[in-house]
Amino acid sequence: MGGPESGGRTEGGHVPVLLAEVLAAARVRPGQRWIDGTFGRGGHSRALLEKGAQVLGLDQDGEAAEAARALEARWPEEFRWKQRNFKELKTCCREQGWSQVDGVLLDLGVSSPQLEDAERGFSFRAEGPLDMRMDRGGGPTAADLVNELSEDELTRLFYEQGGEREARRVVRALAARRRRAPFRTTTDLASVVAGALPHRRAGGIHPATKVFQALRIAVNGEEEALLAALPQAVEIMRPGAVLAVISFHSGEDRVVKQFMRERAAEWLDTPKHPNTVPNPKHYLRDVKRHLPTEAEIEKNPRARSARLRVALRNEETIHEP
Repeated sequence: MGGPESGGRTEGGHVPVLLAEVLAAARVRPGQRWIDGTFGRGGHSRALLEKGAQVLGLDQDGEAAEAARALEARWPEEFRWKQRNFKELKTCCREQGWSQVDGVLLDLGVSSPQLEDAERGFSFRAEGPLDMRMDRGGGPTAADLVNELSEDELTRLFYEQGGEREARRVVRALAARRRRAPFRTTTDLASVVAGALPHRRAGGIHPATKVFQALRIAVNGEEEALLAALPQAVEIMRPGAVLAVISFHSGEDRVVKQFMRERAAEWLDTPKHPNTVPNPKHYLRDVKRHLPTEAEIEKNPRARSARLRVALRNEETIHEP
């Protein structure tokens, strides 16, 4: 993982989107302990290290190791990297010997290097195997899902995970085609989806965007990982610590927004006792949302869908169960 809308490069390396906003919200100080749960190619970790923080970087993609080694060479005492999914956040923190951290950062989605490598199968713009696995050590590929799921399962997947309103129409086209031959490449799938939605060819995003997004999320179990990681992040954050999450599509952003809102509410609003029941999980405060600037979007059009949500850990739990 590590942010699909990553913004470019400088002499220092990879520059993610919303980096200035993340650093402003993080208020990083020397000696702080941070977990970068989606290391990607190291843009956020590098920025945190340059501010004097100690950083544990996590990424399930083994190809992130090269960028991680470069940071380990420059900051041998301050930086460590593990090839792990951020759903193991709490375990990785303990393995590092940390009981609490000063910040947790998650930059969701697929990184620019992953998109640019046709062999990874994330992009419909270049021909490659229909893979989409972030961890290529095993598990079903996107081709497996497209070729083997039932029509009802595919329709539900494209609608719920991709937000594709015309999922049924798309699946009918895919089913007709896979009866003749299985899908094997990205461009093959993209062309059939585009053929099913000819009215979308002019302008706007590619007709296959939402289908590819849904398949990537399903292949990598991204929603399940996010739902597992957010509560763990709160558990390991010290009082005053920062939780920062960058998302790139409405489904992810909705999960983050609801989680932060629920944990920041001092009172539970129930039908029987509206605004009178203390929230036993009131762990967060100062929830804020940040959007990319027009200048950043102009420089990097992929940033247009980025949303950063930030919250601080309470000094103490306000209401115990």
